[in-house]
This record gives sequence, structure tokens and C-alpha cells, in this order.
Amino acid sequence: MTKIKLCGLTRISEIEAANELRPEYVGFVFAKGSRRAVSAETAAYLKNRLRAGIEVVGVFVDEDPETILRLLDDGIIDIVQLHGSEGEDDIRRLRSYTEKPLIKAFRITGAQDVERALACSADYVLLDSGGGTGTAFDWHWIRPVKRPYFLAGGLDAACVGDAVARFHPYAVDVSSGIETAGAKDKNKMAAFVAAVRKEG
Repeated sequence: MTKIKLCGLTRISEIEAANELRPEYVGFVFAKGSRRAVSAETAAYLKNRLRAGIEVVGVFVDEDPETILRLLDDGIIDIVQLHGSEGEDDIRRLRSYTEKPLIKAFRITGAQDVERALACSADYVLLDSGGGTGTAFDWHWIRPVKRPYFLAGGLDAACVGDAVARFHPYAVDVSSGIETAGAKDKNKMAAFVAAVRKEG
């Protein structure tokens, strides 16, 4: 069954909605400058109110590894998502300090980007159209992908069922597709989750 990641949560009301919907993952964004960014203190507060069994993915863009490891060690996040220019050296460095899962995001603009993702040593790759754009890339490029991946970019309740039925990704990742006027919308969150679980 395809797993679900609801990303960019920033408020306790969104955590409460996630607790009801029970996605496998929620995402906290630590990228400086993002409108969805949270501090370590806010993330800890939200994590403490999250239902047990829902894992927290910390989303980082070219962050200092020590900051990432501190959030892991403090139990604020469970999984690391690298969404910047991080390469294999960065992945190896983190891997030498932690056994927690690592996700590396790739912007897919053509077959060459898919090849880079296939060669990545992270536990999972995330295939996206480019962070936070709310638009989808051409899905036909991911047909050769056999390794577990998170599908992101332009997903919402109207199209995610088709994506799951056609490609059976390991997980789907949504942020802007469950928002209204820049804030998470509980009804859209519920519709998205229902659409994924209908297709399995």
C-alpha cells in the first residue's frame, strides 16, 4: 500500500488533523526562508502532540549536518530529507553518524534526472517538480524507476489516485495540494488521504 506524507505542517490544528487521518509521515520544514519553516522548538512541541506511529520527516536545504544530527538525537525528527544540492559525500557523512532513514530529493526535468536518482545511495529518493511549485512533472519519465520512491509535485486529491494506480510509488508527498490560501485545509487533507487509500 502506498504510504502518505503530509508535509509542511506548522500548527497544532494540523497535527490534530494528522492524528485523525493517520498518515505514515508528516513533514516539518527547516529550510530557512520557506514560509512553512518551523524552529526546533516549534517542531518539538508539535512532535510531542503527534500520535505515536506517525514518523516525522525533517526537510532540509543545504543544512549543517550538526544541526540535522541534533534534531535526530533529540528525537524531534525520525527521518532526514535532503532537498538542496547535497551530494553523495553529504549522504555518506550523515550515514556515518546515523542509521535513521535518509531521503534525497531530485527535481525531475528529464530522463537524466531519473538516472541520477536511481544511482543515489540514500534509502529513498523523492521525485519532484521543484520544491513547493505545486505543479507536476511529466510522469512518463519515472516509468523505469523500480526502487522505492516518494512521488511529489502537483499532487492533490483530484490526481493522486491516478498516480497511485499507475505507478504504485512507495509514498506520495503533498504540501500545497492540501492548502487553501496558504494554510493547511483539514478537508483537503482528508480528501487526499482518502484518494490514496482508495487506490492502495
